[in-house]
Amino acid sequence: MTSVRFCRDWFLLSCNKKLVAVHTKESREPFVFDCSDAEKPPKNLKDDGNSNNGSTEETGSDEVLAIAVSSSGKLVALTDDTKRLVLFECEPSWRCISTRWVVRRCVSLVFSQAEDELLVADKSGDVYSFSVVEPQAEGELKMGHLSMLLSMVVSPDDKFIITADRDEKIRVSHRRSPYNIQSFCLGHRQFVSTLHIPPSHPHWLLSGSGDGTMKLWEFESGRLLQSWDLSQLDESQSSDPDKNTAVVRIISSSDGCHVAVLCEGESTVHFFHLDQDNEQRLVPHSRLHLAHCPLDATFDPEGQLWVLLDSSDALLKIHTLRQNSWQCRTDSIELSRVSEALRPHWNTAQESTRTSRRFEHLYKMGYDNVSVYLQKKQQRLEEQQQKRVKAQTSNRNKRLKKDASA
Repeated sequence: MTSVRFCRDWFLLSCNKKLVAVHTKESREPFVFDCSDAEKPPKNLKDDGNSNNGSTEETGSDEVLAIAVSSSGKLVALTDDTKRLVLFECEPSWRCISTRWVVRRCVSLVFSQAEDELLVADKSGDVYSFSVVEPQAEGELKMGHLSMLLSMVVSPDDKFIITADRDEKIRVSHRRSPYNIQSFCLGHRQFVSTLHIPPSHPHWLLSGSGDGTMKLWEFESGRLLQSWDLSQLDESQSSDPDKNTAVVRIISSSDGCHVAVLCEGESTVHFFHLDQDNEQRLVPHSRLHLAHCPLDATFDPEGQLWVLLDSSDALLKIHTLRQNSWQCRTDSIELSRVSEALRPHWNTAQESTRTSRRFEHLYKMGYDNVSVYLQKKQQRLEEQQQKRVKAQTSNRNKRLKKDASA
């Protein structure tokens, strides 16, 4: 999965099999971790999904599936298609702390705020806890869903784990005792694809879904505060009720005031403003139309938006808020430094990996069997009517012949 993050002054890019970190302020050598050259899984590694419970040889593609950065910016973690879970320390210098193995392929990683625990959500709906203090310890099952998990966050006070799944549910569980469910945030009509807690509003939760909406919740009570249909905000996009547009990323600036939203397959970034004192709370600010489809985006510590584009010519763009509008910067030394360092790794990435649609297969398809039944019934009635007409015509012809012969 292609994604970008900031880890203090380090710009992180995960693309295909690599994690690349480039320092934006100093001319340092980039840190590159290639999963294809990493430690191989043990042959006796068991897969709980294997029906015979026997050992299985891993055949993963080594593609990076998810990355996470700790709140302090000192720790980074990644997981890949070969079921590695790799923990890094990036300060004072980059080094690999441990390589462990997860049971199933993962979709989301998140550090606890205390940075003593790394939570891992997988496609089967389970969440495992891996110790950061004991980097070689195996993971422990924390909680489970009956559906595929797609996103996960931890509340700023480390009290709650918030998980989102394919069945439109957002579940708020107590971190220390996940079997205790605090609330559910219900209201999306398709899978919930992304979650985000604004740093300035620790009791609010933003969620994005395959139904094309972003919702604002008070998550401890499960109360819905606001909902926005993103397709109705963009006049440049044709309103097609049959078109599925999933929200793929919700991010906010470090001060929590500005929120950026990306949708799958669209070249528009939606900006919102969060205001605690405003009754509207979440207010649409503006829209940024790009020449290419954004693959991911992230805010840097200064509040500038870095956008990764699906283009070999213009890999990265920086946008800053000036005079109440988001404008592209063309004079950034940091942008030039990062782009030059990333280009060799970006050019070797597979095109299909960068442009693939992540949520295409998750939409639930409805089946209208009533209309099918009515259509077949109408067809039967028409056939019966045609048979009656033919029978009446045949009988009339017979009578006419009989009368003529008499």
